[in-house]
Amino acid sequence: MSGPLSGLRIIEVGHMLAGPYCGLLLADMGAEIIKIEPPEGDIARSVSPHFIGPHNAYFASLNRNKKSVVIDLASDAGRAQLEELVGRSQALITNLRPSAIKKLGLTYSNLRQWNERIVCVALTGYGLDGPYAENPAYDYVIQALTGVMALTGDPSAPPTKAGYSAVDNSAGLVAAMGLLAKIVEGKGGQVDVAMYDVMLSQLNYLAGAALNTGEVVGRLANSSHPYVVPAQIFPTADGWLTLFITHDKFWQKFCREAGRPQWIDDPQFATMASRRQSRAVVLAAIGEALMTATAAEWVRRLAPLGVVAAEVGSLQQALASDLTRSRDMVVTLGDSAQPLRAVASPLKFDGFTPRYGLPPLLDEHHDEVLGKVPV
Repeated sequence: MSGPLSGLRIIEVGHMLAGPYCGLLLADMGAEIIKIEPPEGDIARSVSPHFIGPHNAYFASLNRNKKSVVIDLASDAGRAQLEELVGRSQALITNLRPSAIKKLGLTYSNLRQWNERIVCVALTGYGLDGPYAENPAYDYVIQALTGVMALTGDPSAPPTKAGYSAVDNSAGLVAAMGLLAKIVEGKGGQVDVAMYDVMLSQLNYLAGAALNTGEVVGRLANSSHPYVVPAQIFPTADGWLTLFITHDKFWQKFCREAGRPQWIDDPQFATMASRRQSRAVVLAAIGEALMTATAAEWVRRLAPLGVVAAEVGSLQQALASDLTRSRDMVVTLGDSAQPLRAVASPLKFDGFTPRYGLPPLLDEHHDEVLGKVPV
């Protein structure tokens, strides 16, 4: 069965992560992604120190199922090739800097002359236009500017970035959503996605509290939630446990299983509101109780009760876990002759399984894509 996006041809003029991740999501759903690269290739082809055969591990994780063509977009011949591609494509994604996007003519206002229905997505740091548009932006910088770093980590430690590229990946997701929204609308146009805007949007309830009540939320110990108690990580007899209890009925089950039934009627412990009010006392008492068993033992005891709890594990443990296997979330790219593995698409569709092809070699699809384009 063909994918839900089969028949869509999308041009990607991107590098590193945010734009290519947007393209990856669409490619996994069946869209034809034509990745335009400069003669030296996407910088992501050399970011990682790890190569599997000819494939850079970083590049491979973001560019499977795409077609690579080298086009010098600054040349007359390159512009002619782009114009022809635009004429037979439905969308274009780019995450270059705004000045480069405009200089190379990768905006709807320029490309509409060759295709009125083309959807152009510009994924930038601070927007396609405006007083901050040309400021340099990477994931780290956006996390710093939006308060994400200030909200992350232990109160006694420096501000901390998220352990992965949260901004780039989130922006790629939003860009894919904006692109598909315009496709569904059936009209061409410009979609402006700023990484800064995306991260502010994801701070939703924290930003709402700051805007409407003046609340100042800082870093809390052990990744604690500002409103839900208990909702954080706790040390145990062996390993760290994540415990997240939102409803009092599950709190009561936890109290009984932890051997602390007296907490159910204790005015400091009985309700979410009282636990939040007495946060320090409650968390200290829970921490003492949880030290009586290992994290694995607590999960074994609490999960059947519906209490949300999990061991804090590593990425390596997650990739090798039964849960990951049950969801078919690790796949081999290509025909298995090349031992190149990757994380699968997070989207599951009835009757459709993505084809997980190898990432393209530089300019691998030149003749297929540009063979009939005059140069």
